Amino acid sequence: MPLLQCMTVLLAISIAMQLLLRGAAADSRVPAVIVFGDSTADTGNNNFIQTLLRGNYTPYGRDFAGGVATGRFSNGRLAADFVSQALGLPPAVPAYLDPGHSIHRLASGVSFASAGSGLDDITAQIFSAVTLTQQIQHFKEYKEKLGRAMGDAAASHAIARSLYILSAGASDLLGNYLLFPIRRYHFTLPEYEAHLAGAAEAAVRAMYGLGARRVRLPGLPPLGCLPLQRAVNPARPGDCNTRHNMVARSFNRRLRAMAWRLNRELPGAQVLYVNQYRLLADMIARPWVYGFENSVRGCCGTGYVETGVLCSLDNALTCEDADKYVFFDAVHPSERAYKIIADAIAHAASPRLK
Repeated sequence: MPLLQCMTVLLAISIAMQLLLRGAAADSRVPAVIVFGDSTADTGNNNFIQTLLRGNYTPYGRDFAGGVATGRFSNGRLAADFVSQALGLPPAVPAYLDPGHSIHRLASGVSFASAGSGLDDITAQIFSAVTLTQQIQHFKEYKEKLGRAMGDAAASHAIARSLYILSAGASDLLGNYLLFPIRRYHFTLPEYEAHLAGAAEAAVRAMYGLGARRVRLPGLPPLGCLPLQRAVNPARPGDCNTRHNMVARSFNRRLRAMAWRLNRELPGAQVLYVNQYRLLADMIARPWVYGFENSVRGCCGTGYVETGVLCSLDNALTCEDADKYVFFDAVHPSERAYKIIADAIAHAASPRLK
């Protein structure tokens, strides 16, 4: 083959390879971040239902763009918001129940989460929140609306390529078992952990049935080290509740095992457990490493018991710089802590689909 012809063929092959790689990169992009769960993922849905669990008042949202209390239980954005931004999507994930958002706005991300909800629907009913079952139903409605807006084929493709986050379980174990004995009358602790893990699996399978493939499970934080749990620790007030931390670790092992099993059983599924516990525990134990100054109490109020409306009542006591605190209130992380958690979730989002 003449040299000129050979070079032409090689150039054509090179161009074809570049186009193929660009197409593969475009195909692997995440078109939306879709979120389910509790107050760690609620970006404002509870503003539009009848419940006392809302974060749409100061000091919540004071560091959000424009200083707006959007309903997020933090001084600013949540982990899902930062994940969205890290993937090149909008910096804030909108709430599904907000009537001000069109389906076109929700096409690049949506949160179905509701503060007070849990893996156990009974938990959500106690706190007048949106149950996980209803959140899945909202996802089904969302998919139908997306199909009408962009066509069924395009909608199905977007649903399959999106990243899903399920952040729940703390309200179940704390509000429905460990602190208040509602479910203790029906389950032993190991039985309830298994019940919650089964509910998480059922939710992921339901999401998969509607087209979801990339699912991230952040797991539980060290529940016993939340400022509120330190304050009400009967054995050693002010210290972490070691029993509650053990419960969180035990449940997380079940969640991790479930993720591995679903990856084997569901074709094309990529269900990943994200070890939020280890990351947040390290922030609490060594706050200086992450640039924090306080990991024992929250920024709002006294920092020991205030969450929700109590933060608003003690607004005058709220700290000046929430970036110095791991927690914003007595239960929820600060925006800066959420950013660190989001980095771990986004990093787990990097593997290609099977």
